[in-house]
Amino acid sequence: MDIEEITEYIESLDGVLTLAPGPGSGYPEIAWGDKFFYYAPDGQVPTRTQPFATIVTKDYPDDATSQLNRPGIFRLNISVGRDAFIAQLGHTPRETTDHPLDPAAADSLFAHPVYAGAAWLSVINPDTSTPTVKELLVLAHDRARTSTIR
Repeated sequence: MDIEEITEYIESLDGVLTLAPGPGSGYPEIAWGDKFFYYAPDGQVPTRTQPFATIVTKDYPDDATSQLNRPGIFRLNISVGRDAFIAQLGHTPRETTDHPLDPAAADSLFAHPVYAGAAWLSVINPDTSTPTVKELLVLAHDRARTSTIR
């Protein structure tokens, strides 16, 4: 899946708002080109919740382990919750330092380099992992949709 296919899939889910910062958007330049997906059926960016998925296209100052500055590389990040995190990786979100996976390898689920403790999974340029990625996106969307914090 490329960025457009992932975006189209996520936006096909009910009540999704995509935030795609760019020049003139009022968002920091570092976020330009990235995408943030929220459950927001009212069309307003929630102020008290995080996105349920993101696509990042470049390294950030505190997050360069995925080497996203390589041509054609992007990372999909999904807030899956503790149970799905354990089901995918075989350990709790807080145990990630004992279970290293290559955060620069394509098409392999791994604990988010910064937000693993909050049960975020990541994948670089998903391809054969697409069926699992789609299931996790639906799960993350459902978790966001049923969340009582708005």
